[in-house]
Amino acid sequence: MDIVKKINNVETKEMGILKKLFGEQKQPAQTPSHWVVLDELAQLETIREKSHEKLQLIFKHSRTCGISRGVIKQFEKSIDPDKATYYYLDLLSYRAISNAIAEQFGVRHESPQLLVIKDGKVIAHDSHYEIVNLAY
Repeated sequence: MDIVKKINNVETKEMGILKKLFGEQKQPAQTPSHWVVLDELAQLETIREKSHEKLQLIFKHSRTCGISRGVIKQFEKSIDPDKATYYYLDLLSYRAISNAIAEQFGVRHESPQLLVIKDGKVIAHDSHYEIVNLAY
């Protein structure tokens, strides 16, 4: 039993030293509950179908873009889950889905970008800071 305590103590000290040298590893940010993560191509058909019942919004976001980070923070202040379903597309991880959106909905890719879908079609879209002024 003493040997286990000694090993655990050494491991704890080693981890403390590593944390001081390299910093603590941060966990990836959690997606807020009002977002539906768009990470599969099949979801595009679901979005199209559900758009006949409720507005469907796709926010195309680049995690490495300062403008995109600023816009999404501003946009989140106006989210109303009763009004629409909000999809979050991480462009860095799912560029193929972004390309499919451009092709299927006929809207040229931009980043950041917001698409508003109703009755299977994009009824409004905008990019950059104009997103926060987009009426839907």
